Amino acid sequence: MSETTTTETDARTADQSRAVRRTVVTCVSVVAGMVGLAYASVPLYDLFCRITGFGGTPLVGTAEAGTILDETVKVRFDANVSRDLGWRFSAEAPQIEVRIGETQTVFYEVANPTEEARAGVATFNVTPAIAGQYFVKLQCFCFTENTLAAGEAMNSAVMFYVDPAIVEDPAARDISTITLSYTYFPSKNGEPDESGAPITNAAASQPPAL
Repeated sequence: MSETTTTETDARTADQSRAVRRTVVTCVSVVAGMVGLAYASVPLYDLFCRITGFGGTPLVGTAEAGTILDETVKVRFDANVSRDLGWRFSAEAPQIEVRIGETQTVFYEVANPTEEARAGVATFNVTPAIAGQYFVKLQCFCFTENTLAAGEAMNSAVMFYVDPAIVEDPAARDISTITLSYTYFPSKNGEPDESGAPITNAAASQPPAL
């Protein structure tokens, strides 16, 4: 084999090696990017829901509505607890009627009747889902880890109003009842662990003595 042929063969081999390396690097980068996107998608989706009210996620406000209408809407308060947590949880009132745009404060009561300290985190949603973009929370205990000692109880407040813009939305203006639902899960690294046993509705049980 001539020296020229050998050189050409070596060059082709080197080019093929570089191509293989580029392919491997590209594949690894794509996989890493997909993994990163998967981890980022949950908080990004959560942020999107909080900003838009998508999926029945109430909006987070910093100021009162400023306008109060004569129209009213009923707001139901649902309280649920994961069986893995074992707490008792209920709202001070199962339902109230509010003027649209009027700020209201309602307290939830939670107690740990077990014989050991336990940590829990509450999640929430609003139904019907379209009402989420008009249900504005000014104060909330959701996504805050709470640890209750054995036999301990506490009150938690939710402050909210229904945005007057709801009456201008043809798809939402006829809503007569909005349900705000909270669910307490065991806390895992400061986040709700929703992988456990089925949920029990604690609203029908006796509220804890506070």
